[in-house]
Amino acid sequence: MDTTTIVWIVVAVVVVLLIVLVAMALARRSRAAEARRREERRDEAAELRRQAEHDRIAVQEREAATARLDAEARMSQAEADQKAAEAARLQEQARARDASLAEHRAEVDERLRRADELDPDQGTQGHAPEHRADGPADGPAVAPRRDEGDRPV
Repeated sequence: MDTTTIVWIVVAVVVVLLIVLVAMALARRSRAAEARRREERRDEAAELRRQAEHDRIAVQEREAATARLDAEARMSQAEADQKAAEAARLQEQARARDASLAEHRAEVDERLRRADELDPDQGTQGHAPEHRADGPADGPAVAPRRDEGDRPV
């Protein structure tokens, strides 16, 4: 072998060694970059988990507030329903009393009419009686004047 061949072989070996060294350096740099990317993703995932936990707690607090508000609304509705039932009961009671009063008023009117029929002085005066239970038709009831004998004048 001549020297040029040996030089070329040495040069080739050096070039191959350089290529191997460059490849190893690139591989090491690639692994380091990949490790940094994985660490960044871990950090990002951890931050997302912290934010999600914070948001989850905030959502639970809003859900609890909504549940309280719904419960208050239901209680208010129940109270309103109860008051409406009480109002209906009182209205029915008032109607029943009004009907009873109408019956009593009719009885009183009938007695007064009968008394007017029986009273010999009533027919001669020629005007409507002032002692009706519901008062005279043209104004408020006026008590009849009384003299010393406590008889109407």
